Amino acid sequence: MTKIGLEIHCQLTKLESKLFCNCKADYRDIPPNSNICPTCMGLPGALPILNKKAVEKATIISLALGCQIPKQISFFRKNYFYPDLPKGFQITQYNAYGKTSIGSDGAVQIEGKEIKIRRIQLEEDPGRLVYEGSSEKTQITLVDYNRAGTPLVEIVTEPDFENPRQVRIFLNILADLVENLDVSDPYLEGAMRVDGNISVEKANRVEIKNVGSFRDIEKALHFEITRQQSLVERNIPVVAETRHWDEARKITFSSRSKEEEQDYRYLPEADIPIIRLVQSKIDALKDQMPESVVAKKERYVKKYGITPQVGDVLSSDKFYSDLFEKAHTDTNAKEVANIITTDLMGFADTREKKIELKITPRHISDLADAVLNNQITRNSGKLALQEMVKTGKSFSEIAASLDLGNVNDKSSLEKIIDEVFEEEKKAVLEARQNPDTVNYIVGKVMRKTKGKADPGTTLEIIQKKLHSK
Repeated sequence: MTKIGLEIHCQLTKLESKLFCNCKADYRDIPPNSNICPTCMGLPGALPILNKKAVEKATIISLALGCQIPKQISFFRKNYFYPDLPKGFQITQYNAYGKTSIGSDGAVQIEGKEIKIRRIQLEEDPGRLVYEGSSEKTQITLVDYNRAGTPLVEIVTEPDFENPRQVRIFLNILADLVENLDVSDPYLEGAMRVDGNISVEKANRVEIKNVGSFRDIEKALHFEITRQQSLVERNIPVVAETRHWDEARKITFSSRSKEEEQDYRYLPEADIPIIRLVQSKIDALKDQMPESVVAKKERYVKKYGITPQVGDVLSSDKFYSDLFEKAHTDTNAKEVANIITTDLMGFADTREKKIELKITPRHISDLADAVLNNQITRNSGKLALQEMVKTGKSFSEIAASLDLGNVNDKSSLEKIIDEVFEEEKKAVLEARQNPDTVNYIVGKVMRKTKGKADPGTTLEIIQKKLHSK
């Protein structure tokens, strides 16, 4: 039996400053070692001051994951030496004297299975090591301390996962959740990193460290299951160790022996007093929490008649759900949802492409109304949307320039259909014998009208002509 547990490090990217000092929390696109101060570098005499907003954001995550919030929280020093840790210890949380981390005993449901959350702890991120060459055989290691002190939460699960697929589903749910809560942008580089703890039957537990992609953690776990099972079958002991994922070679490789908790010599952080969490404040944070992804999906399905599949896709993406909320009316909501999930998401499927979009809610609303009012066909709508994405022009401008108006006049449409009948005599004969092939003729008409013919009207006229002779 395979057992998998996760440790997810999620940066609180929506904060302005680091966890214990005033340096910027957003360290990206800054020259190396320029976003630092005596506090985050651990210089003698520098004292940490806890970021209140970080405690609030971590509390919100804990509440959203159904965790118990303690009456007070405390911080500890986790002692270990690594070049990216300037103080020689990390300020984190540790349930040594009761449960004093920001959250514990939560749960997430995935496909009818409960994944238990052991604890959530608020801590500082270390710096970054930049390797020249592979991390195995590098000759030069560069250290950038800009990230040191960045606030993050570590979410620790129980070993409840049975396979890598469940892991990926869970991580997608978690990413959607923190994005929807507006506490983190999980798609920024390094914003969400995963450690996987895995063991197969009769094998020691192995940790796969710091995987930055959900796809890669799934691949790494698959590889590690195969590796461990192969060793067990040959009666070779599986060493309890920390391994890293080599993305190029698609394998895990040994990094160091696995540390145990006692190796970190945890001790209370004397420079940060115990923080008492007042229930009224917790209740206020709970009231401020946005609508959950699950509740949003249920509202979309019940109120607007959107299919569960479309509702699931739309509600789980904050960027597109926000666009939907601003674009739809009670009459066009279903069409707006279909345009966003069926067409627009295909044009912009990455964070970078979303940022570059020139689409506004007015674009989507006008397009949906035009389709519903039979001003244009659905196919013409796709052409219009593509042009909107590229240029940012209004629907009326694009409809005029591309001549997207619907072919609604029956006499004009009949003439075009007669032309197709004349050109496709063999297809017409086959359609009279086998009605299932009529779509071929419909497609020919749509091609002649450049997608501007109404499909329903076109099919109706074609069927009448087929049965009249």
